[in-house]
Amino acid sequence: MRDNLTFYIGGKWTGPADPARTLDVVNPATEQVCGKVAAGSAADVDRAVAAARGAFPAWSRTSVAERTELLRSVQEAYQKRSGDLAAALTEEMGAPASLAGGFQVGLGAGHLAKAIEILQDFAFEERRGATLVVREPIGVCALITPWNWPLNQIAVKVFPALATGCTMVLKPSETAPSAGRIFAEILDAAGVPAGVFNLVQGDGPGVGVPLSSHPGVDMVSFTGSVRAGVEVARNAAPGVKRLTQELGGKSPNIVLDDAAFAGNVAGGVTGMMGNSGQTCSALSRMLVPRSRMDEAIAVAREAAASVTVGDPSDDVVMGPVASRTQFEKVQALIRKGIDEGATLVAGGTGRPDGLPTGFYVRPTVFADVTADMTIAREEIFGPVLAILGYDDVDHAVEIANDTEYGLAGNVAGADLDAARAVARRIRAGWVSINDGFDFGCPFGGYKKSGNGREWGEFGFHDYLETKGLLGYEPDQAT
Repeated sequence: MRDNLTFYIGGKWTGPADPARTLDVVNPATEQVCGKVAAGSAADVDRAVAAARGAFPAWSRTSVAERTELLRSVQEAYQKRSGDLAAALTEEMGAPASLAGGFQVGLGAGHLAKAIEILQDFAFEERRGATLVVREPIGVCALITPWNWPLNQIAVKVFPALATGCTMVLKPSETAPSAGRIFAEILDAAGVPAGVFNLVQGDGPGVGVPLSSHPGVDMVSFTGSVRAGVEVARNAAPGVKRLTQELGGKSPNIVLDDAAFAGNVAGGVTGMMGNSGQTCSALSRMLVPRSRMDEAIAVAREAAASVTVGDPSDDVVMGPVASRTQFEKVQALIRKGIDEGATLVAGGTGRPDGLPTGFYVRPTVFADVTADMTIAREEIFGPVLAILGYDDVDHAVEIANDTEYGLAGNVAGADLDAARAVARRIRAGWVSINDGFDFGCPFGGYKKSGNGREWGEFGFHDYLETKGLLGYEPDQAT
């Protein structure tokens, strides 16, 4: 049993204001309670924000060298706890061991290494004639993160905040809370000064609302659903806080009509099933030439059949989705796809054979999907792929952009110049070409997918205020 019953506030582990209020943590592979997490309250948020405000004056004045030294200590401590982090992710969110110990933990390490690299040459001051432009830490940051990629989302908020001289309060998801707890232990072991980083566990109403609306918070960074993001924005608005949001997606994967077609279709199917489809940037709409739909169906069926599903502690590609709520939502949307007339290529409703217990979903592929169908419009957040046909490249781009989201996209094709041209036309914040990846690339969305950017240098900007010191060099006055 993993019991997360204390919070990290002011450099110490401390009990909640109301220790009787706890939430169960459920192992999605067994459907059994595997731990408890304290349900924090406004009183706990008040203490954490006060600690962060108290630590801000000294931390904000530290040098780049001092902050770099601390981040290198965090890097060492993170590596030592990588096995513990992976085990927690497998147990609490159902990530297969290979994924949890590989890409899940690796994302946090990668963002930390990139933050250290960026910090060395980041322009905190810049001369513009007689004016000195200074970029200063914004203050106390409220960081609210989800359960699907816990370490990635904690890392892209905490490390830029530390690097730029901010102090913070983190609220991780109550669905998979142990990664946040271990992360706090890592920062404590690395010697992060008291009050610079604080952790309060709990749910949205109990902790998220008082944190995002707190008058002592200067900036809110939120990752989650559009619905929750709208509420966070409402809470933050009266204080005119800076707000960054990374929300939902319904991202297109345009497969071009060329010799690489079959391989790109197969890769798109298996890629969609990673992390049980619980990825905001998942390429959940595959666009293929209408004339090659039958070929796409045959390839997709074979690729889906290769995706092994089972106990995440075993050597499988896919474990369960993270919760009963998520399982029921995905099942309802699969049924919707069938009812609306899409061609079921693989999977369908119900659990995979041989898995009567656990929140397991069958790797599901629909073809002949039209743009007005629910499965082409709504974010499913599960291992469900919709294949749509296009007439020509212009039509493909039109379908790709016909969404209220704009988080990500991909163009897959043998002709790099052709793929580049199509990628430029997709209205989304992160568009890969042949599944390209880069820790330094800005990540964030257009439209209802959010605002602001994370990752690399771009992740630093929202944690900084810009000040102009006019007349700094009077002899250069304009």
